[in-house]
Amino acid sequence: MTRLAVVAILSLCLAAVAGWVLSSPTKIDKETAAEMAIPGEPVAGRILFFAGGCDSCHMSQGQSDPLKLGGGLALKTPFGTFYPPNISPDASDGIGRWTAVAFADALLKGVSPDGAHYYPAFPYASYRLMKPKDLRDLFAFLETLPPVAGRAPTTTLAFPFDIRRGVGLWKLWYLRGGELPAETDRGPSWMLGRYLVEGPGHCGECHSPRDLFGGVIASKRLSGAPILDGKGKAPDITTHGLKDWSKADIIEALSSGFTPNGDTLGGAMAAVVRNTAELPKSYRQAIAEYLKDDSN
Repeated sequence: MTRLAVVAILSLCLAAVAGWVLSSPTKIDKETAAEMAIPGEPVAGRILFFAGGCDSCHMSQGQSDPLKLGGGLALKTPFGTFYPPNISPDASDGIGRWTAVAFADALLKGVSPDGAHYYPAFPYASYRLMKPKDLRDLFAFLETLPPVAGRAPTTTLAFPFDIRRGVGLWKLWYLRGGELPAETDRGPSWMLGRYLVEGPGHCGECHSPRDLFGGVIASKRLSGAPILDGKGKAPDITTHGLKDWSKADIIEALSSGFTPNGDTLGGAMAAVVRNTAELPKSYRQAIAEYLKDDSN
């Protein structure tokens, strides 16, 4: 074996070790874990539940109750079909044995209780911007819901997407930074709107184009994108895309589903409206204020 071949093999080995170390799942820090130990408020958590649209993916199949979260609805993507899990408080099939810290690990770090990466079809890329108080309130609300027995089908992906450890490298590239930048010259309504759109509302997960590896293209965030199942397109909801919409139009659409031209929002947005209609009016107003801001 030549010296060049030895160097090449050693380099590959070092790269493999480095990749393994760098892709290791990480959990929340001690400070956040301490905050999660404070009991949550279910009433406040109900608002976060609808802001996050949890039922849109996790609702049990074959029924219409958004509070029965047995999971299993097929989520088709270019990488394969995912089956969101049971997140009801069922002790055997759901999250009934989870702690609040495990819940925060899932939403802030995309890591399961057994230390494995979740695939980013679960939108923790946005949920990671949520505040610990909101997370513990949401967890407290989920604990009040009816347990649902049964587990979702197992997600199986083709190689190389079936290598979960590779998600760790994806996170390193796409999840740099973990909080919204401070804005000292903005009012509380704008701040709330930004938080809802970019964080729990995860609007950018559907309304933003993605690159070859499934990461949101930051420079085109909210500018519209093909729906993941290939059926239609999520529209441009930047200020440019909404130039013909007033703030009142946005608020109405998020309340009733009616658009300025008298049409109704359908498809996946019908489920979104079902959730946003449950929010306090001030939340819908805040979303409209943020989306209509020319500086976004």
